[in-house]
Amino acid sequence: MALEDRNRVVILEDRVENISGAEFPLSFDKHEVSYSLEELKNALDIKIVHLTPTEIEFDLIGVDASIANALRRILLAEIPTMAIETVYMINNTGIVQDEVLAHRLGLVPILANPEDFNWKRAEDPPTDQNTIVFKLFVECFKNQNAAADETDPNKKYIGSSVYSSQLVWDPKGDQATRFADAPVRPIHDDILITKLRPGQVINCEMHCQKGVGKDHAKFSPVATASYRLLPDIQILQDITGDDAELFRSCFPPGVVEIVNEGGVRKAKVVNARKDTVSREVLRHKEFEGKVRLTRVRDHFIFNVESTGAIRPEVLVSKALDVLIEKCDISKAALAKLIKDDMTDE
Repeated sequence: MALEDRNRVVILEDRVENISGAEFPLSFDKHEVSYSLEELKNALDIKIVHLTPTEIEFDLIGVDASIANALRRILLAEIPTMAIETVYMINNTGIVQDEVLAHRLGLVPILANPEDFNWKRAEDPPTDQNTIVFKLFVECFKNQNAAADETDPNKKYIGSSVYSSQLVWDPKGDQATRFADAPVRPIHDDILITKLRPGQVINCEMHCQKGVGKDHAKFSPVATASYRLLPDIQILQDITGDDAELFRSCFPPGVVEIVNEGGVRKAKVVNARKDTVSREVLRHKEFEGKVRLTRVRDHFIFNVESTGAIRPEVLVSKALDVLIEKCDISKAALAKLIKDDMTDE
């Protein structure tokens, strides 16, 4: 690996090079590039690129892939939310079996702040401090006003589709007062749970409790949490004329534009961030030796989509808090191990 490629993953036509990091002494002849905490502090940066109530795109710069992946895994599996854990099926004459229906109900995201509830152990009884109760009672009837030749189930029947909006919160204890300003409810009202036909009934009670994604995916606060390395497209020789048009067509829209310099149409990279690194450009002999595709090793583009229970920027902040706590635990355990070794000696 060349020293100048230390911070790049190189994309070739048939392989990817410089995958592994080189943050250790004498990785390069006569060059000291060992890991430095001070360098990490100076290089570390987080930039928010795009933010909505449910999605965030941000850049995590100056860290190793292990840190980025730890953050991603924490977002997926270690931030608590409230979800339906127990379903008491009183009556279900629909076509969907009890256990399948219970599983579908459990995956309905619930709008409730997990910090307002205690953890519930297996031996703990349900209380207003650790449990949220929902009830569901639906029954399907024939629509007497429907035409005799009607084929649309939504017009032919009443109550044929069961949606998440039909889950009714049943406040316990002082919950009605505590959550008067933000009543507990399903986040989305239009989630189809099951379908019924005349004479079929569903009657059940659901208990929600606090949990994390590593116990079950229904507790995960994110729909997706992913990252990719920032693309870096290097034009080594001028690409002009018709070749410039072909070059632009090898990339997604907005990555490369044609500029006029001195009366010559020339290809120019304007936004490498949009590139998907398809390597299409490497298939063309015209560009051999004229372009180099790389990715910045320590620049991660994160995309996080919340299920809606917790705002995405809050999720990232909570994930960083969990990561810091893990580091503190590791430091304490390491200090104890060193102390014990010294005592043994």
